[in-house]
Amino acid sequence: MSSSVYKVIELVGTSPVSWEEAAQNAVESAGLSIRDLRVAEVTKLDMKIEGEKGLCYRTRMQLSFKLLSD
Repeated sequence: MSSSVYKVIELVGTSPVSWEEAAQNAVESAGLSIRDLRVAEVTKLDMKIEGEKGLCYRTRMQLSFKLLSD
């Protein structure tokens, strides 16, 4: 019987467009350096108000990935 071990990290993605795009940006950025991404769970949505520049959507999430075994 095989077993697996997963690590969970917390990320915050940002976007001037939407929370969905902020989440996608975070996952895509993590995927550049982490392999075997498994599950992304959104834990918090908020917006940063940047005066006349508008809004910055922020998506906080927990992302899990499989650790490599021998």
